[in-house]
Amino acid sequence: MVGITPVILCGGGGSRLWPRSRQTRPKPFLPLIGQSTLFQSTLERCNDADLFDKPVIVTGDAHISYVLDQGHQDGTMSLIVEPQPRNTAAAIALAAMRLPQDAIMLVCPSDHYIANVDAFRETAKAAAVLAEEGWLVAFGIAANMPETGYGYIKRGQPIDGGFRVDRFVEKPDLEHATSFLADGGYSWNGGIFAFRASRFLEELEKHRPDIAHSVAEAVKQGALDEQGFFRPDASIFADTPSESIDYAVMEQTDRAAMVPAFMGWSDIGNWQALRDARNADSMGNSAKGQVELVDCHNVLVDTDGPRVSVIGLEDVAIVVDGNEVLVTSMAGAQQVGKLRSIKES
Repeated sequence: MVGITPVILCGGGGSRLWPRSRQTRPKPFLPLIGQSTLFQSTLERCNDADLFDKPVIVTGDAHISYVLDQGHQDGTMSLIVEPQPRNTAAAIALAAMRLPQDAIMLVCPSDHYIANVDAFRETAKAAAVLAEEGWLVAFGIAANMPETGYGYIKRGQPIDGGFRVDRFVEKPDLEHATSFLADGGYSWNGGIFAFRASRFLEELEKHRPDIAHSVAEAVKQGALDEQGFFRPDASIFADTPSESIDYAVMEQTDRAAMVPAFMGWSDIGNWQALRDARNADSMGNSAKGQVELVDCHNVLVDTDGPRVSVIGLEDVAIVVDGNEVLVTSMAGAQQVGKLRSIKES
């Protein structure tokens, strides 16, 4: 098996983790669990020379300083700079067109948490075997609750080390999510994929030639800058249709596969997800900073300054960041990204 090339996507602002995550200090570059940032942890998971080749980082100008400050300083990563965000299909195509066409790409978001690194690497190996056989492989995250914030993958027929994908399912309502969990044949779609560069581009050309052609021309007209970062042509890339890899390729191809992943995964997509990923006390509470909790259950408190004292609350998050304070029920955590305050900070 040839080496696996991690393609780490560093975009997005993590708005549902406001006020800790902001446009000027986005989620991937925060130490939300432990001392390392999510981006540093992503790099570390792929830091095994026997399995992985040099990672490719796809990011925007606004994030370059974070990538350089927190990334490898020894030249063992390469950067592709998006002139502007055009969603994951275009970002992955940029990397695919810059890599050898037989390269096995492992597409990893930079802002996820994975507790079991060994399990992640074993899953990556299984996915790479299928990718060598021409499959486009998704990690199927073991579902342990009826989550409505994730898409789902329905398993099909078994193949070597994995399964065909029967279908991808959009984020369901609670009734359908509960039925998926009871069925046992559904996994969460964690947004981690493996495929040969050439196979991804073939499928993109087949199903979304407009994206494929636009990115190809932007790459053709692009160049390395003085720091050695590759920059596609900005004006051409700006006209590239914005579409996710799920819609553009994975839901269209007849060669979609999945490998089961039991690795303690979370997308840390909101404050409830962060509470669940952190170590909690016997009452399910998670506290960071100067915090006192009395008779509380399943409460998250995260403060970078003032002491926060909480009495008799359940299933809430309280976050203090500088002069901003957020208080939300866990049921409302998905709505944080809609706050007007986010645009003002």
